[in-house]
Amino acid sequence: MPTEILMPALSPTMEEGTLARWLVKEGDSVSSGDLLAEIETDKATMEFEAVDEGIVGRILVADGTEGVKVNTPIAVLLEEGEDAGDIASGASAGAAEPAPEAKSANGAGAPAAPAAARDLAAPKSAKGERIFASPLARRIAADRGLDLAKISGTGPHGRIVRADVEGAGAGAAPAGQPDVAGTAAPAPASAPAGPSADTVAKMYEGRAYQEVKLDGMRKVIAARLTEAKQQIPHFYLRRDIGLDALLKFRGQLNRQLEGRGVKLSVNDFIIKACALALQTVPDANAVWAGDRILKLTPSDVAVAVAIEGGLFTPVLKDAEMKSLSALSAEMRDLAARARERKLAPQEYQGGSFAISNLGMFGIDNFDAVINPPHGAILAVGAGVKKPVVGEDGELAVATVMSVTLSVDHRVIDGALGAELLQAIKDNLENPMVMLA
Repeated sequence: MPTEILMPALSPTMEEGTLARWLVKEGDSVSSGDLLAEIETDKATMEFEAVDEGIVGRILVADGTEGVKVNTPIAVLLEEGEDAGDIASGASAGAAEPAPEAKSANGAGAPAAPAAARDLAAPKSAKGERIFASPLARRIAADRGLDLAKISGTGPHGRIVRADVEGAGAGAAPAGQPDVAGTAAPAPASAPAGPSADTVAKMYEGRAYQEVKLDGMRKVIAARLTEAKQQIPHFYLRRDIGLDALLKFRGQLNRQLEGRGVKLSVNDFIIKACALALQTVPDANAVWAGDRILKLTPSDVAVAVAIEGGLFTPVLKDAEMKSLSALSAEMRDLAARARERKLAPQEYQGGSFAISNLGMFGIDNFDAVINPPHGAILAVGAGVKKPVVGEDGELAVATVMSVTLSVDHRVIDGALGAELLQAIKDNLENPMVMLA
């Protein structure tokens, strides 16, 4: 029976994408792992691989089509011996809309299985539940005497494909217990509340303006940050941090590292200071997970990078373990690829803590919005010369940087947040300690 190829969810926030370019054409033979198409997500252009083998019988969505919903059929794959005449006449019409919702066992709405997967000959589990598997997967399972009910599916909607059967053994997990982390559906990105587009446009009748179409990234930023401000109970902690010792130490290091082509930035020290502070205050190294809190062991620190039309937050993993020069090189690489939209999802997902630095734009201080599921984000302002009162009571001039820690009160309470911010301040004002 022909198999529908569905628009994949290539990132946790993806609800729709643009089918930028097909890498195959109708009549081509493909195997599992072959590249099928290039798809533009809300963050990047990514390649989409086949999970089954067969012949591309029909392409349902043309190159350059925007706004293709996740789980919408985009092509039909034929098994050996089948031809285009075996494709149901309604397949093309089905591509215009996402598959209808079906009720799950607990009554919640869930995407229905694709039409091609609703095979009357599909096997059933011991409980009478239908098992969705590709024809090739069923044939291989029958040849090897494997019970499909004991194999977890990694295809669309948990469908069992060839790779699942070939990798299955006697101890394969039941199909009803897939890997939660690998199959969790992205949270819906609801549109921000407010006046309709027509209502706003009427306010500016007779005035010259240019209408800018929202791309996927801007839509996701709008939805995610609206959700963050509505659902996350933010509170804010502010400190001034003296930078004179750090600037002097940085200058010394950069002179010594000049021969290696290394030039450390203040931001590199801030990343290291935050990573070590999360180790000093481990209870603050945590994220909100709906009905629980996850406390991380490593310090995975995200750093906001502005790009044209939006931003990325690439994550420096195990930042507490890396040298300043290693962090600097990694950050430069991630930032460069972020601006080219060439980051892989695993490079900007995760982390427990983020840094947003607008100091290079002359901003003295600001409040940043937490990027869920992070527990906190540090907003960093510019270092400026200010009059300060020294420990001896004398007035002096010092370079001071204002920072604001935005905290999710569900994860971190006030005293714990203050302890984390104090640890960050201590690291930055005593930079040599970070090398110990």
